[in-house]
Amino acid sequence: MANEEAIKEIAEVLQVAQIQLPKIHSSTLLTKAIAERINNLITHDFSLLISILYRLDISEKKLKQLLQQTSNSTAGDIIAALIIERQLEKIKSRKAFKNNAKDIPDAERW
Repeated sequence: MANEEAIKEIAEVLQVAQIQLPKIHSSTLLTKAIAERINNLITHDFSLLISILYRLDISEKKLKQLLQQTSNSTAGDIIAALIIERQLEKIKSRKAFKNNAKDIPDAERW
């Protein structure tokens, strides 16, 4: 799923988004820690959870669809998987854009 560098970056992004996690080096532990925090937010601070999901750009349509279709996982597990998936997409996009930026001549860079 995610390498150690990606896990570190995801954890940093989540910390900024008010999801505090312990230091984690495994994608399985990352998913579990996020799911536990999400389940806690569902119970104790749902409005903060909504704010975090908006900030992390989690698709509401995709989330609703997965929550309706999946019965063998908790909402926290589903949301954690979506968060990690979205953050990995962002990491991949940034790397692709960064590599493409090297191809732009200096005179045309901003």
